Amino acid sequence: MMNPPPSPPPADDSAKGAIRQANEALILAAAERVFAGAGFGGATMASIAEASGLPKANLHYYFGSKQALYRRVLARTLDDWLVPTHGITPEADPRQAIEHYIRAKMALSAQRPHASRVFANELLHGAPVLGELLVAELGPMVREKAAVIQGWIDAGRMAPVDATHLFFTIWASTQTYADFEVQASAVLGTPSLAPEAHARATEHAVSLILRGCGLA
Repeated sequence: MMNPPPSPPPADDSAKGAIRQANEALILAAAERVFAGAGFGGATMASIAEASGLPKANLHYYFGSKQALYRRVLARTLDDWLVPTHGITPEADPRQAIEHYIRAKMALSAQRPHASRVFANELLHGAPVLGELLVAELGPMVREKAAVIQGWIDAGRMAPVDATHLFFTIWASTQTYADFEVQASAVLGTPSLAPEAHARATEHAVSLILRGCGLA
């Protein structure tokens, strides 16, 4: 009697980790699209699974529930928005640091508009899920970076501005191209914002804000 062929060796941890990261990325990208279009109430795990091309069981395996997946989408978006602020340090060049932040935020609006819309919709509903993260992470970050900007102002390295409200201005100037893309497209007479339109908008935002900061 012939022995059965040996079973293939189990995938090593690195391979499993790569598969998990790839699947999570697919799910999160799909969740951004579905939550942006249907809202939290209208979205279902089945519709997100269909959009991701993965079985519904995978969504529950990686994230547990729709609530947990929604929270992860919001937290990831906030984390990605905070990363570009790392360049705002006392020793940095003010013009370069602020320009980098504006360009990074504009790039995120172009690359992941659905994430921005999910975030905006959460805020419009009073941030029932995101509220704690805004207080625990966003608030301290803005205070820390506003203190850096105020230090630049006090040292005469840039024009006097309200260091805290400068962040609100940057957010409004950059996220509008994701949250209200349909409005901008209607005015520009295009079905959507093409890369060249985003490039034009980026240069406008950079120029306007830097001039307001006395850094043109």
